[in-house]
Amino acid sequence: MKGIIGLKVGMTQIFDDEGRAVPVTVVLAEPNRVVRKRTPEKNGYAAAQLGVGFIRPHKVRRPQSRDFEKLGIEPVRWLREFRLPGALELEEGSLHRVEDAFSAGDLVDVIGTSKGKGFQGAIRRWGFHRGPMTHGSKYHRGPGSLNARMSGGGGRVFKGRKLPGHMGHRRVTVLKLRVERVDADRNLLMIRGAIPGPKGSLVMVRESVRARPSANNASNARKEA
Repeated sequence: MKGIIGLKVGMTQIFDDEGRAVPVTVVLAEPNRVVRKRTPEKNGYAAAQLGVGFIRPHKVRRPQSRDFEKLGIEPVRWLREFRLPGALELEEGSLHRVEDAFSAGDLVDVIGTSKGKGFQGAIRRWGFHRGPMTHGSKYHRGPGSLNARMSGGGGRVFKGRKLPGHMGHRRVTVLKLRVERVDADRNLLMIRGAIPGPKGSLVMVRESVRARPSANNASNARKEA
């Protein structure tokens, strides 16, 4: 199964065979423990639940602790599900390593939580233009008219209006990034480009959706065979 949980270490650069510098993000993907499998017969879909990270046993919730006791494994801090091809081939309680999942040249999607920017105004949050700064203007960095007239706007502010508010700290998926190098000895995954989140944040690396063969291509291949 081409999927694993890791921690973002930071960005650096490596050099390819032709001597060109390639910007990469380093992901520490320690061996993931297969905690549970979801089967179509029992759950209605096929998936594998992976876990990683240390946590004290007394901090684990009771329903989850039963799963760990059943498998006879140590509790893990983070649990994530992967609905990917090959999920049912993994065995519960086994370790899923980075070299088993990816190799250089694979295309992956990276899911993480973006950096939180706190409460920001409409200019920074949405890219609004500011008002005039001179000649007695009383409007500088405000959001502007909120369309609150009774004759068309309904006398209220509609949902979805771009206004100041909390910025960042959202689930972000970056598609179709290339795996440049896999360091199996140090459990490192080097992915070309930037991925969401600050250093030390949790990320999910999975096989790119755009790299998978579509159902139409698979059916055409069967017809040709």
